[in-house]
Amino acid sequence: MNFPTFPNRTLLVVTGPTAVGKTEYTIALAEKLHTPIISADSRQMFREMSIGTARPTEEELSRAQHYFVGTLSIHDYYNVSMFEQQVLKLLETLFLSYPVVIMTGGSPQYIDAVCKGIDELPDPDPVTRQHVQNLYQTNGIEALRAQLQLLDPAYFDKVDHNDHKRMMRAVEVSLQMKKPYSECLNQKPAERNFNIQKYYLNRPREELFERISLRVDKMMELGLLEEARGLYPYKELNALNTVGYKELFDYMDGKCSLEQAVTDIKTHTRRYAKRQLTWFKRDFVELNTTTDL
Repeated sequence: MNFPTFPNRTLLVVTGPTAVGKTEYTIALAEKLHTPIISADSRQMFREMSIGTARPTEEELSRAQHYFVGTLSIHDYYNVSMFEQQVLKLLETLFLSYPVVIMTGGSPQYIDAVCKGIDELPDPDPVTRQHVQNLYQTNGIEALRAQLQLLDPAYFDKVDHNDHKRMMRAVEVSLQMKKPYSECLNQKPAERNFNIQKYYLNRPREELFERISLRVDKMMELGLLEEARGLYPYKELNALNTVGYKELFDYMDGKCSLEQAVTDIKTHTRRYAKRQLTWFKRDFVELNTTTDL
């Protein structure tokens, strides 16, 4: 782990695509630096979603203090703005005891919120919102993807294509502002009173994809199907609009076989990992896990 010397009050962001090994890496780093870990994973926050989010085990959690892991219910209202404010408040306390604090996770919006701030966007116009909702409800998520790709190809390339709410918001703003959503985002990051150093873990593409496949198989062995069955009555909640659960809900609805659902989880996870890597390469320093882990 060849990092430079950190100045006091440094937020060390270590991210990476799903299944790259962030949990193992950051816990070992936290042990070395004697510092806690802030999770920036938008799904590991929900206590009901353990297996499908690859939440750290009790043994792993015991090795380093973690924040924002299993702290919410899927029924709780939560958003990225709340996360930003809570993390900033927590950091002011943590920096009194620790010169360096680690933040890890693979949710781009949550990491950007802490590092750069939340964009101030206009309130949605009711007519435009209804138009976009009708598009989604009548023609499905594919129509929403096509509309976003037409209006804002740059944002389309990095957004989670299964997250219909984020895509709907991007389409709304693009239509309302008459310019791409990505151009409405702040170009100047918010000022922070602490240092930020950002890194992302990576592996050779074939190795990463194999790890994704093996992890999905392991999740199924650990009881992901049973976990999803227990959450099925709440499948419309935004927290459950995520890879690993949606595909199993399709199986439960009779839309596909279990084998196909598992295959779809692997395919959709690989696609998500590709989008994550596109985002990380913007302004993060790459760490090759084969040499730096």
